[in-house]
Amino acid sequence: MLAAVRLLAMITAVLVTVSGCGLFEDEPGAPEITGDFLGKLASGDVQGAANVTDNPADAKETLEKFRGALKPEKLTSKVDQIRNNGDTAAEASVTLDWDLGGGRHWSYPTKFEVRQEGEGWKVRWATSVPHPKLAPQQTVKLTELKPDPAPVLDRDGTPLLAPERVVSVLLVPKEAGDVAAVAKALGEALTPLDKAITQQSITDGAAKTPDGQAYQVAALRDPDYQAVKPKIYELPGVRFSTQTSLLAPSRTFGSQVLPAVRKAVEDEIAGRTGFRVATVNAQGAEVDELHQQAPEPAKAVTTALSRIIQTAAEDAVEPVQQPTMLVAIQPSTGDILAVAQNDAADAQGALALTGRFPPGSTMKAVTALAAIQSGKANADTPLPCPGKTTIAGRRIVPNSSEFEKGTIPLRSAFAFSCNTTFAQLAVDMPADLLTNTAQSLGLGVDFEIQGLTTITGSVPPATDVVERAEDAFGQGKVLASPFGMALVSASIAKGSMPTPQLVRGKDTKADKQPAAPTALDPVRQMMREVVDYGTAPQLKPYGDVRGKTGTAQFGDGVHSHGWFMGYRGDVAFATLVLSGETSTPAVDVAARFLKAVP
Repeated sequence: MLAAVRLLAMITAVLVTVSGCGLFEDEPGAPEITGDFLGKLASGDVQGAANVTDNPADAKETLEKFRGALKPEKLTSKVDQIRNNGDTAAEASVTLDWDLGGGRHWSYPTKFEVRQEGEGWKVRWATSVPHPKLAPQQTVKLTELKPDPAPVLDRDGTPLLAPERVVSVLLVPKEAGDVAAVAKALGEALTPLDKAITQQSITDGAAKTPDGQAYQVAALRDPDYQAVKPKIYELPGVRFSTQTSLLAPSRTFGSQVLPAVRKAVEDEIAGRTGFRVATVNAQGAEVDELHQQAPEPAKAVTTALSRIIQTAAEDAVEPVQQPTMLVAIQPSTGDILAVAQNDAADAQGALALTGRFPPGSTMKAVTALAAIQSGKANADTPLPCPGKTTIAGRRIVPNSSEFEKGTIPLRSAFAFSCNTTFAQLAVDMPADLLTNTAQSLGLGVDFEIQGLTTITGSVPPATDVVERAEDAFGQGKVLASPFGMALVSASIAKGSMPTPQLVRGKDTKADKQPAAPTALDPVRQMMREVVDYGTAPQLKPYGDVRGKTGTAQFGDGVHSHGWFMGYRGDVAFATLVLSGETSTPAVDVAARFLKAVP
């Protein structure tokens, strides 16, 4: 009898325990409701999550604002514990992890109560459910904390682009009243800083601005803003915003190359954005900081450029009235040291890097190399230099002012720049000899330089003897950019074509790898004789300069561009003055450049 009583007691205890766990219930218990609520919240089903609470209206409003402020890419949750408070209540301890994108996470614990309401369980709603510090009539605010962009440095560690405070000048036409009067005042203050900003440009921009929106009139460096602030700060409809931007030492410094550098490295220098979450009241005022993750600045990026050489190049081209360019390359590495243009050239585009012009007598460096490598002549071979010569009975080739030198060595014909000598040299050359020789020096090779568009030029195979003769002194179908001729100079200095480089760690691709030239020593010596007694004596004071002048007719042949390409030590360069008429202005640019380069 005692055994039967014990067995009945055991069965009763098991039934009570199982019944308490809900085995025979139709409704889910606290664990299931907790999971259902968190699952719907994570999926973005705010209405569904709210319906699991005992106050769906308030829950929906709060959760919508909470999620709307965070705009998460993903929400994950983990139930840490569910502690029963009797048979009809439980406390759920959970961890919420908000994935805010970009590797940013906000993770924290929170608690809420789950109660049995009538025949089912509900989350007992309170504003503290999504976060324990969230009070009634509050929501959260997410603020991005962006790091200052990392600086871009030159080869020596000197900043080329550095973070600086920039003030945007904004005009809201709707608030300005007399827009024309405000535009006039802004123009008078800002035109001295930027000639493109005028009363008319401001009026036109404001007219195109959608109603109620602001038109950005200018973005000013802080010193410029402080200088004009007294004139513009109180103008009606004018607003100001401040941000940090990556700026060059001056508005025009490196204008043909630094924008390309910035674009190439913008992802690397941006750093990792941090964030801050705070509670705010119904008026939007901050109440309490909930979390902050500091931004992480990126490391500085180093370029091949030299601030010293870039400055020297810009100072060299600036005084010239005609469009003028200079490109400098380091022969030993291919590093692009400088790309400079004056304002007149800037108005026509990226001429230094992509312009294509007849190279004139600078092409004679290629022709001389072709003649020597092919065995047609050497530096001491005597050759005629008449005032003019006729090719194939139909093309008269003259020297400049038809000067005559009689029979002289090739080296002297190079130094004096005898068109007639080089035209005759090319007559018996194979059609593709100049093409192949030019490519061995980089002219006609295409490069993929990260962030930079370049064209070296083109030397197509000649179709007949006249074209070949014209190509030999740079007046046929041959075209080159200052970048291309700087590369030719660098190749002669190095002994083979260097691959141009702009940003450290970003390799350049070339569409071909031409064989290295084999007879450059005599060409180098001939380039020195151009300075010693030839067409560039102005460069004698500046050390061991080697180069070649060029005068290239264009259009109807009445006007000419002026060239100089050459090198000194480990700096190769090319200068071009459009409509310079002779090579003298280009040589003068070279002289100013060399004087300033250490």
